[in-house]
Amino acid sequence: MSRIGMSPVEVPSGTEITIDGNTLRAKGRLGQRELTVVPEVALSREDNLIWVKPRGETVRARTMWGTTRTLVSNLVTGVTEGFEKKLEISGVGYRASVQGRTLNLQLGYSHDIHYPIPEGIEIKCETQTSIAVSGADKQMVGQVAAEIRGFRKPEPYKGKGIRYAGEHILRKEGKKK
Repeated sequence: MSRIGMSPVEVPSGTEITIDGNTLRAKGRLGQRELTVVPEVALSREDNLIWVKPRGETVRARTMWGTTRTLVSNLVTGVTEGFEKKLEISGVGYRASVQGRTLNLQLGYSHDIHYPIPEGIEIKCETQTSIAVSGADKQMVGQVAAEIRGFRKPEPYKGKGIRYAGEHILRKEGKKK
């Protein structure tokens, strides 16, 4: 069994944390976020450490202990450093560009794909074949990156499509004569 809940979450300097019952509010240089924890788990703060403890010995309290600790850690990391996912586009004529709050993708379809960028997420295209999705909410960054990748998943024969940076695509051999 994992014991991740036993370790405290360290709060870096410049980040304001307030605990109000079951609500944790964090304010940092990248914005302000809030987390409501389940009643089976208690939050406490000592100096620059946040401790997460189960309130009882129930199965739900033990399972939510580590989950809550990870959510608190992601919240603190999000408002101080933020999260980023990089995507790569491969394929002839495949490209991306950002215009205002819209990501425009040309992925070999008969039409362009216009993806509206959600609030709290920032998308940059350093080149026409690379996309960087960043924001303070880890779940939201991953969800947006997955939605963009879902427009044209990498295919196994030539590897064309949108993939995560560093993702390895298993290639198939193709037809033989």
